[in-house]
Amino acid sequence: MPSYKAPLDDMRFVLNEVLDVAQLSRIPDFAQVDKPTVNQFLEEIAKMASDVLFPLNAVGDREGCTHDVATKAVKTPSGFKDAYKQFCEAGLTGFACDPKFGGLGMPIVLNTALSEMFCSANLSFGMYPGLSHGAYNALHEYGTDEQKQTYLPKLVSGEWSGTMCLTEPQCGTDLGLIKTKAVKNADGSFALSGTKIFISAGEHDLTENICHLVLARIEAEDTPKGIKGISLFIVPKFLPDGMTHNNVSCGRLEEKMGIHGNSTCEMNFDSAKGWLVGEAHKGMKAMFVMMNEARLGVGLQGLGLSEVAYQNGLNYALERVQSPPIDQKGAHSSVAIINHPDVRRELLSIKAAVEGERMLAYWLSMQLDISQKDPDENARKKAKKLVDLLTPIVKAHFTDNAVENTNSAIQVFGGHGYIKEHGMEQFNRDARITRLYEGTNGIQGLDLIGRKVLKENLLPGYLRLLGEDLKAAKKNDVSSALVAPVAHTARKLQSVTRKLRFRALLGTIFRKTAFMRDAAAMSTDYYKLMSLVVIGHMWVKMADAATQKLAAQKPDAGPQGDVRDFYETKLKTARFYMKKVMPQAAAHLGAMEGGADTLMDIPAEKFAHAQTTIGA
Repeated sequence: MPSYKAPLDDMRFVLNEVLDVAQLSRIPDFAQVDKPTVNQFLEEIAKMASDVLFPLNAVGDREGCTHDVATKAVKTPSGFKDAYKQFCEAGLTGFACDPKFGGLGMPIVLNTALSEMFCSANLSFGMYPGLSHGAYNALHEYGTDEQKQTYLPKLVSGEWSGTMCLTEPQCGTDLGLIKTKAVKNADGSFALSGTKIFISAGEHDLTENICHLVLARIEAEDTPKGIKGISLFIVPKFLPDGMTHNNVSCGRLEEKMGIHGNSTCEMNFDSAKGWLVGEAHKGMKAMFVMMNEARLGVGLQGLGLSEVAYQNGLNYALERVQSPPIDQKGAHSSVAIINHPDVRRELLSIKAAVEGERMLAYWLSMQLDISQKDPDENARKKAKKLVDLLTPIVKAHFTDNAVENTNSAIQVFGGHGYIKEHGMEQFNRDARITRLYEGTNGIQGLDLIGRKVLKENLLPGYLRLLGEDLKAAKKNDVSSALVAPVAHTARKLQSVTRKLRFRALLGTIFRKTAFMRDAAAMSTDYYKLMSLVVIGHMWVKMADAATQKLAAQKPDAGPQGDVRDFYETKLKTARFYMKKVMPQAAAHLGAMEGGADTLMDIPAEKFAHAQTTIGA
């Protein structure tokens, strides 16, 4: 049977010793944040994750959700309703929400730690309150005062939940193809008609009401075509009076590969009553508040699944005895498989990925807090640029790794990993969706290279910060073996980016767009290259903190021994990353030099197997 225990030492190390989140207390809204508060919060959430949610993970996978065709109601798996009640009673639905609407007002960085634990313990469950928080943010920023007073207190308390309704049968990424229409009513509301698919938590029995944020096109002569004509609406399952059922219903549940415990619905809107959120025809601007948070959230899902897969792979490797050591010729006694080099390669690859990702997730969440709350306008702008640039990295890199890491953990188990009772295959199935929803990872690459790097030119600001951190690490006696690989790869990233920007400039001058095809062709390798740099950067920051902590420790045994072991292991894991993971950069650089022609030369119709006489 699988198990999960929150990695509190690693979490406290990042939050308290690397980031020093208590410094956020200088921001008036976070005056209550201090180290004891952080530690107490982590311990309480860890208990709920391991004792309440994790035992329901296999239950949710086995039972799934059920749809009553007659009533169109959806029932969640056994235990989910009671767990959700405990979640709400603990105030966790409003943990990082505005106190004005009943929230606790805690920083996003601490909410990120909460999310990681719940994604490890029970991803399907965590999606229900996670989507509600996204709806809260969109309404908090773009809703009218009346909408805020109506919906936000209920979303914060968890009595109501929220969804985001974008995708339709004929459109996914290209939302300009949306057909759902909105007709204005005499009272200023709108009647929405259309079908949305793949709607996570679209219908369920956990809350009294479900508030759908829906993209639709207003039927009017002045509505622009395409994406510029899309508006955002709030469409509740029950109207604000709490009694009148709106004309919105679940048509069916999707039969999915994983995340069975979360209800993924086809939602039908039949002249359902809704209200405009934000400006007409500016729906994407408002929805992107929710989408960007969702992309960071999906990255955390990848991190959480990688962590729980690692823990179980490690436990098995420590217990499973198989084969004598390869370097002891003629030995007859077997050893735990963790002593075999290739098993260590699998485990260390996951460990280095998870710890680097955790550092990035928490650091970037802290930047998000600064971007929203810091009294210093320059600090807010600088932090926002970092968040904008690195959000595609978090979404794409973490989820690519989640699929690979959960797969590697299965490999550690050998044949037993393929057997359902060990629970490993569920982690892998659940992870697969993370590369797809909230914008496939290919779309994240295009967003990074096309918008964030070429259009908005956000990379130089990040590279300056990286340079400052590398210089600080050298000053603090961090080994050059940990600093030099990051500096070298960052220079390569900068070089390839300059060449691309130069081609883009020439393309603009001469009105040629061929460079766009090359940029699209290299976008995946580009974000993978940049991911190596960014995670390497995070490892340097952790190595810096660990080096300083070791220097301050007495080199004796006793109570300090375990503490020293922690920091020394952190430095050894950083070394593994630099020696075994960072060299992948050369492959991505080489692939980028291949250009677009190698991808586009074969005509589309030639991809199919031809029926000829060849070889007859």
